[in-house]
Amino acid sequence: MKFFFRQGDGSVKKTEAKAGGSVMQLAIQENIRGIEAECGGACACATCHVYIDDAYLHLLTPPAQDEEEMLEGVAAERRDGSRLACQVIVSDALDGMVVEVPDRQF
Repeated sequence: MKFFFRQGDGSVKKTEAKAGGSVMQLAIQENIRGIEAECGGACACATCHVYIDDAYLHLLTPPAQDEEEMLEGVAAERRDGSRLACQVIVSDALDGMVVEVPDRQF
């Protein structure tokens, strides 16, 4: 399946993904600039903050309390589509999803 990462400079990187891993893992594997992932996916740092395309938000499990708490302290603007990429699991239903990387994580 395909995922698209819109980076801070406006460029879009198309990636191929397999179901099961997190969007953060995919971003790291594909060398997406702007995804720091300092805690390695433990939902403890908010440096994998991303914006999920509105068309796909309803397909995601709502953020758990720990993710909500981490999202309160993100460095970039928090939006309705704000999620931590480590908490978004790649599934076939998300094929074609656009993930926007914020302009900063710190």
